[in-house]
Amino acid sequence: MGKNKLMKFAKVKEMAHVLEPPFKEILNKDYRLKGKWREEFGNDNPIVLELACGKGEYAVGMGQIYPEKNFIGMDIKGARMFSGATEVEEKGITNVRFLRTKIDMIASFFAENEVDEIWILFADPQMEKPRKRLTSRLFLDRYKHILKPEGTLNLKSDSTDLYEYTRDESIPEFNQERTGCQFEKVFDTDRLYEHGINALDETMQKVLNIRTYYEQMWLEQGKSIKYLRYDFKKS
Repeated sequence: MGKNKLMKFAKVKEMAHVLEPPFKEILNKDYRLKGKWREEFGNDNPIVLELACGKGEYAVGMGQIYPEKNFIGMDIKGARMFSGATEVEEKGITNVRFLRTKIDMIASFFAENEVDEIWILFADPQMEKPRKRLTSRLFLDRYKHILKPEGTLNLKSDSTDLYEYTRDESIPEFNQERTGCQFEKVFDTDRLYEHGINALDETMQKVLNIRTYYEQMWLEQGKSIKYLRYDFKKS
């Protein structure tokens, strides 16, 4: 491992807004902040998750656009978080946290109905392992417990496969098989910047114009960006 990466790991560990629980602390048990995230932020504002947050561009960007919401960037790769975590520290942003852990263990970190919104941004499409996709039915079953009724699920991706899989396969199958909860599609475009973004309000346009490191790379390669938004209904 390079010295630069080791330096980033060490620096991130010192930051109070970066939470990195030891694996043994959450193995077959709940994390200490499960059900208490609003206490961590010191308010009753909505909780928004950025899954596989990478450098945390969206958590940081949305944290500044929506000071009335709380944001948590979740990823296993601490060195990537360094960029966003450093920006939070330097700008004194108080409504953003980073959580270094496996997304597979999300149920150990969030209580039922604790989360208001989930963002999945340029996640690995897992071409060889569909069950590991962050919009697979396996993950949708995890999200249904932590999402509030009327919560939202967002997918922004360059991957046609992940976009079509989510829209045409995993969510329709989830909706067909689950009673008492449904993901209702409210926005769908396979060319966000060409003809989709102008249909959204000004604030959402600002949010969706946040560019992650990977998105900028894909745009430079001429790829189109897809965006899906679902409202979560739970009875």
